[in-house]
Amino acid sequence: MNEKTASDAEPQGKNMRRRLHPDERRQLIVDGAVVFFAEVGLDGNTRDLAKRLGITQSLLFNYFANKDALIEAVYEQVYLNRLSPDWPHRLVDRDVPLRSRLLAFYADYSKLIFEYEWMRIFMFSGLAGAELNRRYLEHMHKMILLPLIDEIGAASSAAITPSMEDLWNLHGGIVYIGIRQHIYRMPCPDEPIQAIENAVDRFLKAFEVDVSTD
Repeated sequence: MNEKTASDAEPQGKNMRRRLHPDERRQLIVDGAVVFFAEVGLDGNTRDLAKRLGITQSLLFNYFANKDALIEAVYEQVYLNRLSPDWPHRLVDRDVPLRSRLLAFYADYSKLIFEYEWMRIFMFSGLAGAELNRRYLEHMHKMILLPLIDEIGAASSAAITPSMEDLWNLHGGIVYIGIRQHIYRMPCPDEPIQAIENAVDRFLKAFEVDVSTD
């Protein structure tokens, strides 16, 4: 995905000066805030954001009580609203081989997170010690990783089962592909899905889970 710059907000600034329905204007503010905070970090001030959007700071605060409320809206748009509600159900569907379930999940998940805004805001949020990261990671722990522990244990023929730390290592390694691209600006696989498949297979083999092609 191409990285965005301040110039990308110019057409939106023109849109903001048009007469808009309040819901449409609010959405344009959130869209602009996503790009803005991804570029400058969560320390970016609302005065600069309003200037970029072509509106007054007071108008911005007509829609959001304060900066924290705006950042909450950014968090909901970039993280919560884009998570698929059927992932937890698909991950525990034992009519489908575990390898297929994991690969399907990470194929979807990587498309979601291997994006400039997602990675940049997540990293800025973590560095700032913001509550957003903790909430998001707790959500992933509860809805995705905890069920997977049970599923891997059920599919394994080994005497040992993975710990939560093992599973976070797998998950973090996959996320790191996107970090290399959008944070460190380093070369990444042209086809991330192949790297993801290799990582999943290595993990499942370590716990003696069948990885034969379905």
